[in-house]
Parts: sequence; C-alpha cells; structure tokens
Amino acid sequence: MSKFGCKKIQVQKTALTKDYEQHMSDGKVLLFGELLWRLAAADSRLANAENLLQMNPGGAEANVAASLGLWQVPCSYLSCAPNNELADRALAKLNSCGAATDLVLRQGDRVGLYFLLSANGLSTGQVVYDRKYSSFSQLKPGRIDWDAMLEGFSWFHWSALTPALNPDLAAVCKEALVAAKKKGLTVSVDLNYRNRLWDYGKEPIDVMPELTQYCDVIMGNIWAANKMLGTPVADHLNRHTSVNEYLEHAAQSARAVMEQFPQCRHVAYTFRFMDSASHNLFYGTYYDGKRQYNSAVYETFELVDRIGSGDAFMAGLLYSIYKNFAGQDIVDYATAAAFQKLFVPGDFGAHTAEQIKESIKPTT
Repeated sequence: MSKFGCKKIQVQKTALTKDYEQHMSDGKVLLFGELLWRLAAADSRLANAENLLQMNPGGAEANVAASLGLWQVPCSYLSCAPNNELADRALAKLNSCGAATDLVLRQGDRVGLYFLLSANGLSTGQVVYDRKYSSFSQLKPGRIDWDAMLEGFSWFHWSALTPALNPDLAAVCKEALVAAKKKGLTVSVDLNYRNRLWDYGKEPIDVMPELTQYCDVIMGNIWAANKMLGTPVADHLNRHTSVNEYLEHAAQSARAVMEQFPQCRHVAYTFRFMDSASHNLFYGTYYDGKRQYNSAVYETFELVDRIGSGDAFMAGLLYSIYKNFAGQDIVDYATAAAFQKLFVPGDFGAHTAEQIKESIKPTT
C-alpha cells in the first residue's frame, strides 16, 4: 500500500510473452483523428457571461495523446488541419503536453468546431457540431502512405468518431488498419458513439464491424458495443440498475465482443451516470479474455468539467496495457484517470501518472 492508502501498481509478467511486452513498451504510439476547437458558454458566475465563450482545443484522439504525453509515453498525433493560427495554437498546446505533432498534414481551410450550450458540459445541454468541410473531413483515401507513416510505431489508436464523419474517412481508417496489422502494430479503438455525426446514410453497425476486426484493444460501453458491433444488451437496464447487475452485463458483452472479434485481447467498459449538473458516478471494467476486473465506484458532487473523461479512461487503458500492468491495475488506473479529469477544465487532462496512481481508490 502507498502512503495514500492505495495499492501499488503491479506489472503483469505472465499474461504476455516477453517479445510482445518488448514490442509494446519500447515503441511509439500513433493517434489518428480530428483536431477540434471547443466553444462553450462561459461560467454563469462570471460578469457578462452571456456574451463570453470559453475556447479549448480538443478532439477524442487529441485528448488521449495529451494524457499519454503527460505520462511520458512516446507518441505522435496525426490529423489534417489548415495552416492558420487556430490550428497552430491547438497543436502547440498538444505539443506542450509532450505529444509530437510534426506528422499533422497541413491542408484545407478550417478546423472543426463543436459548441457546448452550457459551461463545461455541466448539464444535459446538447452539443452542436460544426465539422463539415473541415480540413480533416475532406481527407481522401490514398492521401496517406500508411506503410511509411506507421514506420517506427508499435501502436495505432483511432476512434469511431472518424468513420462517423463520412464514407471517405471510413475508407481511410480501413487503409490505416490494414497497414497497421500488416506491420504487426497493436491497434486500439474507442467506440465513441455520437448519433448526430452518423448522418451520411450509414448506421454504425454497417461500418464498424469491418474496421473493429483489426483491433486488439476495444474500449466503450455496453450500449455503444450493441449499437456499433451488434453485441447483446438488455432493454431493462437503467439508472437504478445495481452495480453488480451492470458488472454481469459488462462481462457478457465483453465475451461476446471477443467471440465476434478473435483478434481482440482486451475489452474495457465505462459506466457513467449523472443526476445533476455537478454530479458524476463513474466505474469501469476490464476483460482480458479469461477474467473481468472491476474498479471501485467513484462519485462526486463537485465536478468541474465532464468533457474528456471518457478519453482519459481510454488513455489510462492504453497507458496501463502499454506498461504491462496486471489486470486489476489496468482498470484501476484507467478509472482513476477518468475520474480525475472531471476536476480539470478543458478537454485535456492535467495529472501526471504518479498523481493518477496516488488517487486510485482501493476496491473492496
């Protein structure tokens, strides 16, 4: 136990071969996705708040890259962005976190935006996207030489937000995944589901299974897995469903994912509930093909910013697998990283790996 009452992280030495461990922990991570600016209403407590907007750089994969950079995992972020000041500032912020940005393609005219109709996502306020005709959304198949791009990397990360934008980007993802598996990279995906993005005539279930077949690490939740991969989920589940029942359903869903996608070696899910603008209840699960590990349940009534907590969990999952943590420590670290993000304004996390480890709540 640490001086904070938290158990020390253990490194798993039996579940992975020595060669596989060396491949993961010695290589670099490439994260691919759209760079965004987030515009949100200012805190209502500020003077003249109705006329103010908060701006923060973000994007699911950029958020993961920022955390990995802070945790000193060698990583690069790949996107497509215009050659203008808005893009420069967002990339500079990401670079300051420790994520390399030199691979970003500079073309097109605009950075994608999204608007929060409440400050910091502290309500059920809706998100409005302004991502059509952005530089990234206009990326075409054949534009990137993926075999050359992936040289020197051991891990490729993407999310379901990219193929949600248009069929060209779904095809780009397919190109990247085929090349990544050919080169022997570990591949991870976040099953981010945003119904407002899937508006080009395809449902996620029409697109995602073909792409997910290449993935070693799959993260999401039981509902996203159902929507995107067709795995079963019970209709009666709701806010009042017990933690134990949700954990049972998570195990059932994770087993179904691995049966459908034999390439997959790791499945992790989050459970997030909010009863008010300042409330969040959070816990996670991790399944390694043999056993499910469950985190402690975290809860707060004093959160600062909901946005990016799922990405922080994804980053924590990637980091702990990359570092060959034992199964329980994987879900403990990922969940603690997600919970700590709730107290950081903006999309990016701000805690070091040691701070995350010290904040882990022991399971009972």
